[in-house]
Amino acid sequence: MPKRESKARLDAYEAVFTALSHPARRNVLLAVYFNGGEMTAGEIAAMFAHAWQTTTRHLQVLEAAGLLSVEKRGRMRIYRLEKKRLKLVQDWLAHFFRKP
Repeated sequence: MPKRESKARLDAYEAVFTALSHPARRNVLLAVYFNGGEMTAGEIAAMFAHAWQTTTRHLQVLEAAGLLSVEKRGRMRIYRLEKKRLKLVQDWLAHFFRKP
């Protein structure tokens, strides 16, 4: 049986996997990754046919989960991929590749 995870770590897993559960959010992460790890909010919004408010909600979920960080530059918002936070997914999946 794997060692017990702390409540904070379990909460972090929950936030990350909840954020990754929506295909639009996974697409945002892929787009940011393939664009050098950062994109403006406008560049991200241009990828989608849905309303700006929907894009904003997806970005907020990704930011709250720690998968994206945001920097304001004047009127622009620059979103950056947080690879360190994605390591949680790798760590969680590693449980299934260890011998019990």
